[in-house]
Amino acid sequence: MHPGNLRFPSLTAAALVIVAACTTNPSLDKSRDKSPLLDTTRSAETAPENFRVRFETTNGPLTIEAHRAWAPWGVDRFYYLVRNGFYDSTAFSRVIPGFIAQFGISGNPEIAASWRQRLFPDDTIAHQTNSRGRISFATAGPMTRNTQLFINLRDNPTLDKDYAPFGEIVDGMTVIDSLWSGYGDMPPNGRGPDPSRIFTEGNAYLRRDFPQLDYILTARIAK
Repeated sequence: MHPGNLRFPSLTAAALVIVAACTTNPSLDKSRDKSPLLDTTRSAETAPENFRVRFETTNGPLTIEAHRAWAPWGVDRFYYLVRNGFYDSTAFSRVIPGFIAQFGISGNPEIAASWRQRLFPDDTIAHQTNSRGRISFATAGPMTRNTQLFINLRDNPTLDKDYAPFGEIVDGMTVIDSLWSGYGDMPPNGRGPDPSRIFTEGNAYLRRDFPQLDYILTARIAK
């Protein structure tokens, strides 16, 4: 698949995709009205050189190790988002077998809207390749990264020019390999969730129209 398929039509129409909320766990629907994620004065913090993040998902647990030397802008954004619970209750909304699993639009429309244009600079030198199990920020073009991520399900060296990996799965790759992928790509290439509707309607849209999606329940810095 051509790497251009990672891009959305435009950031104003939609950015890049995945993760929302579980249909059976009421904790996924709790209010985040007082969340620090709505504080627009901050969007990143300096991360440790190396750290691990434990994800609990509807398909099982996995652990990602981040390396600041690989992509410092990306790691600092990722660290801030995880520390503030951004990826909790977020859906793996774009899973293409043998290519990528993508996530990162908040299932809370207020938070999604707040972060949609909080862009951060590109890590211009890809220190690592997009090999199987590595994670990168998705993009709609130069200087458009925000919150959306993808995990490589195979070696994708053709993506290295545009996407800088900042971490890798160190435990739980089988969890990613077995995520629900039956909806396919996003429109118009498939019948999967429309990212613009995730931004505006959140998890209510996903639960109603795509009930078999897998979700991140929590993502926490590992102790």
